[in-house]
Amino acid sequence: MSEAPQVALVTGGQQGIGLGICDALVAEDFRVILASRSSPDAAPVREALDLLGPQASYLRHDLADVDGVAALLDACEAEAGPVTTLVQNAGVPARVRGDMLDLTPDNFDFVLDVNLRGAFFLAQEAARRMIAQDGDAYRSITFVTSVSATMVSVERAEYCVSKAGAAMMAQLFAARLAPHGIGVFELRPGIIETGMTAGVKDKYTARIEGGLVPAGRWGQPSDVGDVVVSLAHGRFAFATGAAIPVDGGLSIPRL
Repeated sequence: MSEAPQVALVTGGQQGIGLGICDALVAEDFRVILASRSSPDAAPVREALDLLGPQASYLRHDLADVDGVAALLDACEAEAGPVTTLVQNAGVPARVRGDMLDLTPDNFDFVLDVNLRGAFFLAQEAARRMIAQDGDAYRSITFVTSVSATMVSVERAEYCVSKAGAAMMAQLFAARLAPHGIGVFELRPGIIETGMTAGVKDKYTARIEGGLVPAGRWGQPSDVGDVVVSLAHGRFAFATGAAIPVDGGLSIPRL
């Protein structure tokens, strides 16, 4: 491995699953850059940087702004060096949960602009730069999707469509980048305990206790972070293209 530091760019790294990923990477001596559309002065950003310490920094970027991708990666390189690990974690939920027959084009486009279009063009530019990198540091791209890539929720159709599309996106990048030794993976978290799921905690706790999740507990952001670390270190390099559920068995088909 190169003596240069491994540099990870984690979108949506200031909270929830993203913060769990950043925390795990920092613990493994990665230089971590968090990126999201939040203001640098926002409380979650400040709190995340305080938690992560001097190995982490923050850059503002809205995934929907595909014209800003090159500037984001230029800023990463100026701040910490070439990105060797990209974790595409940021995403948006359905604006309104409801009957998919009432879904409006603007709400559909809002989700796909971030979860698919924005994610694709950031990965595209990162891949180009990874191919051009010198040295023997392992390089990887991980797409954090969801069990919703294959499990239907009719009240948030646009979200499921975006995650299914992201699953194919991961396969495409894996096939394209494999000859360059760049690993590409997809993680499918299940029911993870974060601020985004706080509003449905009682509902899902009851369902988990009733057997919905075979592991019998909520997932934690650290569960996802532990998997990302192994992938970023290249421990699963020959498994490029793998889609890995991180869901305590939620997505296992059962009678």
